[in-house]
Amino acid sequence: MQLLKHLTANNIKLNPYSFIRELSMEAYLIENESVLLLDNDNFSDIEIIDVELTLKDGRRSKNTDGRIDILALYNQETYAIIELKLGELTKIHLEQLEDYLQQKERLLKYIENEEINKKENKWIGVLVGSSIDPLLEKQIKEGYLVHDSIPVAALTVNRYRGEDNQIYVLTETYFKNISRNYDRTKYKFKDNLYGKGRLVLAVVKDYVENHPNIQYSELKTAFPDYLQGSKYGVFLTLEEAKKIQEEKGKKRHFIKNEEVINLANNLKIAVCTEWGIGNINSFIQKAQSLGFKIQPTSTT
Repeated sequence: MQLLKHLTANNIKLNPYSFIRELSMEAYLIENESVLLLDNDNFSDIEIIDVELTLKDGRRSKNTDGRIDILALYNQETYAIIELKLGELTKIHLEQLEDYLQQKERLLKYIENEEINKKENKWIGVLVGSSIDPLLEKQIKEGYLVHDSIPVAALTVNRYRGEDNQIYVLTETYFKNISRNYDRTKYKFKDNLYGKGRLVLAVVKDYVENHPNIQYSELKTAFPDYLQGSKYGVFLTLEEAKKIQEEKGKKRHFIKNEEVINLANNLKIAVCTEWGIGNINSFIQKAQSLGFKIQPTSTT
């Protein structure tokens, strides 16, 4: 007997419209990176580095080569090996992902980033399928670590077509990060909790809103480049930020339309995304000197 699934939303009848091949799912995720976001803190921003990477002897437990479906970077600090499956995610797929994570250092040759390659890198494994085995779901929900340090997340992605021919995608995320390698501090600002990069973006946006006639140079005086600690500054013009992205092949600033800040002279600026425990405190101290109330909050 064939079972048909239907999903109804806002009185629109939806019918299953499955991905035919893994490459189709992969193409969808590349075009819709936000589907792969895992939380609002350490994994709230993602950049796909490369796809379809052959890894010789990548599956040493099986004595075979491997293929990395997607290599990505979360929040400019955590590399991700993302394994795609069309059907149900099972323990077998988790074992495959663990094999690839054992070879993670070999993947650094695909990453041209001297600053990150000089320090110890963080990693995460992500499984993506259309459903998940209940036992695997339980493991990941309780917090699953590879080598006691690398967290694993799972996502289910299902596509539907409406009677209006519009495509709808339903996703579910399974993830509990119990690794000690992550700073879980969040920051309370105006009754909202933010991760480090989003906090800086919120503060600079608020400052500009309260100083509607401020000029670029004046904003630089309020938030000097040295607070960030690198050539990217606290912010740059949108044009400069996009140029850096083109040259480096990686995003270093918040450049989505809703993230860009407009100054009074129609100049658009983009706030840097590169914030960690090494530079966020300097920014917070400066912001507090300008009257901002920011409260660090430890989370578990």
